[in-house]
Amino acid sequence: MTQDWQELTKLTKGQDFTIEKVKFVDRDIAIEGSFTLPPLAKLTAEDQLFVTAFVRCHGSIKEMESLFGISYPTVKNRLNAISALLPFVDANPPSPGKDVLERLDKGEISVEEALKRLKG
Repeated sequence: MTQDWQELTKLTKGQDFTIEKVKFVDRDIAIEGSFTLPPLAKLTAEDQLFVTAFVRCHGSIKEMESLFGISYPTVKNRLNAISALLPFVDANPPSPGKDVLERLDKGEISVEEALKRLKG
């Protein structure tokens, strides 16, 4: 199974593509449609391996240096290059109501106005 994604990554050579059918291996269920790959799956096989190793090393650059036999700056440069290919994910996006509650707390709007805005 591991070699399947590596072969797919080599075959596509970084070009955009969509998956049109997904079939569960253990069940007789298939889903058809147009599915795009997540950003990590769009990385080259080498970059996917590097990211996997980094996660397995719990983010330790020292362990990455030892594992790959490369220097600290090389690890950092490789991580920077890979991160530039990935979209930023905000783990704590602001909730739509946060601004309303802050304005209410500051006395800028009334409770009635806050409720109206929270309801949309």
